[in-house]
Amino acid sequence: MLLMTATDLQLKAKLFRGFGDASRLSILETLLPGPLTVGEIVERTRLTQPNASNHLACLRDCGLVTSQQAGRYVTYSLSDPRVADMLRLASSVLADVARGVYECTRVDRRESASA
Repeated sequence: MLLMTATDLQLKAKLFRGFGDASRLSILETLLPGPLTVGEIVERTRLTQPNASNHLACLRDCGLVTSQQAGRYVTYSLSDPRVADMLRLASSVLADVARGVYECTRVDRRESASA
């Protein structure tokens, strides 16, 4: 097995931070069935339009979603079928380890300390 370099690990951690925010994750999950406009994403996620747009820009910059201008509307979709695969795999893993994740206090504590 090849050891990952520090840069590789940092990039992988940055990728997972894209999935690590509840609002961004909600947007990604909402896009699983197919492309949506910002308005449709706002309606389905119940995020405010500015908040959704901010997270969509982050997801686009990270390469997790793509956007396409269609007249007055911008349509967003998952950038790669493997993003959907990761979301489904995360749900599958979570089904098996949900209790541990629910009871885990170290991750939240660490995130609060670094903020």
